[in-house]
Parts: sequence; C-alpha cells; structure tokens
Amino acid sequence: MGSTEDLDHPQTILQYNSGFLVSKVMFTACELGVFDLLLESGEPLSSDAIAARLGTSTTGMERLLDACVGLKLLAVELTQGGALYRNTEVSNIYLTKSSPKSQYHIMMYYSNTVYLCWHYLADAVREGRNQYERAFGISSTDPFGAMYRSGEEMLKFMAGQNSVWSICGRDVLAAFDLSSFTQIYDLGGGGGALARECVSLYPNSTVTIYDLPKVVQVAKEQFVPPEEHRITFHEGDFFNDPIPEAELYILSKILHDWDDEKCRQLLAKVHKACKPGGGVLLVESLLNEDKSGPLETQLYSMNMLVQTEGKERTAAEYSMLLEAAGFGEIQVKRTGKLYDAVLGRK
Repeated sequence: MGSTEDLDHPQTILQYNSGFLVSKVMFTACELGVFDLLLESGEPLSSDAIAARLGTSTTGMERLLDACVGLKLLAVELTQGGALYRNTEVSNIYLTKSSPKSQYHIMMYYSNTVYLCWHYLADAVREGRNQYERAFGISSTDPFGAMYRSGEEMLKFMAGQNSVWSICGRDVLAAFDLSSFTQIYDLGGGGGALARECVSLYPNSTVTIYDLPKVVQVAKEQFVPPEEHRITFHEGDFFNDPIPEAELYILSKILHDWDDEKCRQLLAKVHKACKPGGGVLLVESLLNEDKSGPLETQLYSMNMLVQTEGKERTAAEYSMLLEAAGFGEIQVKRTGKLYDAVLGRK
C-alpha cells in the first residue's frame, strides 16, 4: 500500500496548483523593472511613485508589490504617509540587471520562451517530442535551429545561460582538481561565462569555446572581452565538423539536450580527439539513481521534453555513456547545488 501522507495535507496540492503564479509574479516584477528602480532610487518608494515611474496602473502595481512582499522579494514599511517598499538583499543580488550575479536574463527567457512551450506539456507527453511547432509555428526537427530562431532569441538564451554560470560555474569547475589540464575545449560554450570562470580558477589554462559561427560572433561582440587572451574561439558544429585535439573537453548542459545515440556519437568523437591521459568533464543536473528526485532535476527533464530531444539522467546513465565511448576512471561529484560534475579519463 502506498503512503497516504500527502492525502492528509491538501494544502500541499493547493500550493503546487499556484506554483506557476509565484514564478510569474517574480518574472513580471523583473520585466517591469521594479527591482532595478528600487536599487537605483536608494530609498524606499510608495506604490504610487513606483507605478508612475514605471508607467503602470497604480492598482496593478500595488498588488504586484504586495505579492513580492509575500514572496520575500520586497520588504514593506508602513508610515503615516502610506506603505513604502524596498528590495530585500536577495533581490538586490539576483534580480537587478546590474548585479554580477543577476538572474534577470534567464528569468526573461523562462517567462517569454519556456512558458510558451510548457503550455503544450500535455501534447509533449502524448507525442514524446518538443513543442516549438505549436508554440512558435516553426519546425521542431532541429531544436537549436528553433532555439536560435532570431538574433534576439539567441542573445536572450546566451545571456540566460551566462547568468546561470555566474552562480553555479565555480562549484562545478572546482568539483575536481582540473589544474593539470592546460588545454581545454568548452564544447557549446555559448556566451563564455563558464570559460571565464575556468581561466579565473585555473590561471595556467587556456579555454577554446567551440560553438556555431553565429554564436561565436555574438560571444565575441557581447560577452567575452578582447583582452581576455586565455579564451579563444573555434567556429563549427561539433556533431558534423572535426573536433580538435585537447587535454580536457567540457560539455556543460550539452548531453541533456540529446538522446542516447546522439550522446554516444558525440562522446566517441571527443574520445578520439582527446589526448592520452586527457579527459571529459560533464556538467549536468543529476537525477537520483532511483529517479525519485531532486525535484528541480525532474522538472528540468520535463523541460528537455518540451524544448529538446534529450532528458536528464542519473550518474550511472552518464557513466555508461562515457564507458561506451571509451572513457574510464569515471568519477562523480554532487555539488549540492543545481549542477553536478562527472569526470572521465582517456
């Protein structure tokens, strides 16, 4: 017999039911610039003042601000003149655009792109494929062609990924001592945030970002300063073009985009190119071996269903893929954060 514990707590179901409302409140406050305004003002503001400066209705803004107080994203002080709102420390660090650890860009990507795909989650479950065709009216056969369907959308995605690595990058790169690897290729390195963390943590290393030509162009123009000489670029499609020789290959959030066969093909190419004694570092969100959690990873796997051809996997599943490609001495490190690390050696 299964446990009836959850049935004794209907409040839990109600909380799950309103979960998407919580996200949308935070996304909307970010999009409208609430947290940026309160940071720039340097003092608490009334809902009327915030509404006036952001060009919104007063009634709508007051309700949004109060909801943010309930989420502990804002603090409120009641004065004789009325309620005054200010950012909490969490909002200043993670929700303002100017913060080095800002998550603004990934939130906007979730709000304006991921949410639209999730609207068709039931269809994705029925069909077992991503939902770009329904959400955006474009072909779903090439997930990254759909993901990079415009320059604006590609920039949004790259900035979002960079914001993730601004708070998670060091954890995964420090999970193992990578100081012995001086020549590193970051496959699908995008905007370069993980590469920048890598050369910061391992100053004797150089990192080459291998990505599609249009991604490399944007990375050079928008994200990686030209004075950062330890980061270079290689334009290409690593599924169809040669992979140059290196000591270490980083695949961060790459394999979860693809089915097992595509993963085996890519890892076999990486193994062939890898120098003897070199290795590959997989950065992924790992499921428990019985797939009972973590909840965040289970939800990411649902997102892979609606947006890609892949899924999240267990450490054992990634180890099997590495072994099939010829890698050995496989080590797994759970960081206790959103992303974990798996290292295989040639």
